[in-house]
Amino acid sequence: MQIRRWITVSVIAALPLMAGKEEDERLKASTATLTELGGTGEKTIPTSLFNKSVCAVVVPGVKKGGFIVGGKYGRGFASCRNGKGGWSAPAGMRIEGGSFGLQVGGAESDVILLVMNKAGMEKLLKSKFTLGGEASAAAGPMGKEAEAMTDAMMHAEILTWSRSRGVFGGVSLQGATLREDNEPNDHLYGKGTKNEAILTGKTKMPAAANEFTGTLTKYSPHQK
Repeated sequence: MQIRRWITVSVIAALPLMAGKEEDERLKASTATLTELGGTGEKTIPTSLFNKSVCAVVVPGVKKGGFIVGGKYGRGFASCRNGKGGWSAPAGMRIEGGSFGLQVGGAESDVILLVMNKAGMEKLLKSKFTLGGEASAAAGPMGKEAEAMTDAMMHAEILTWSRSRGVFGGVSLQGATLREDNEPNDHLYGKGTKNEAILTGKTKMPAAANEFTGTLTKYSPHQK
């Protein structure tokens, strides 16, 4: 009986450590996704668009779910500009449902969303919103395609990109729902911390997030 109680207590005590490690690994995966989809070149997100954005959302490894339901879901982080040549601490985000055009079979897709204006940022500060519903969204262009942006792209609040099995491109996420992810926020900032506080600079930058926000600053230190 004593041994069983000790095992139970040990497992409960280890849960916060396990959750913390999971969030740190997801931050590293988000940084890797950002590195591979950002930067310069024909198969990357145009730097000119990164420089115009006010926020970025990075979701590594969006998964395609059940054979019948066919749902899609992923967990990542959002960050917004802090007005000082850098980016805010990352806030946990979940993405669910929607049309992930580049996803092949059961493969995972890495997704990046750029929020292009204050109206889009206001949606991001909410606990939940739908792309193509509350927020206008469009598949983002790649490389020099940015020079031929359509009116839909130019006026969209959010532009979206994806990578699946090494294939890069703009992807439609119409109908996808984005919501704040409380678990990583509780771990990184304290229980009950909301995205609004994190993305508007009311929280301290955790050490685990330095590489992620540093990569964002590397690609786009100033909004233009």
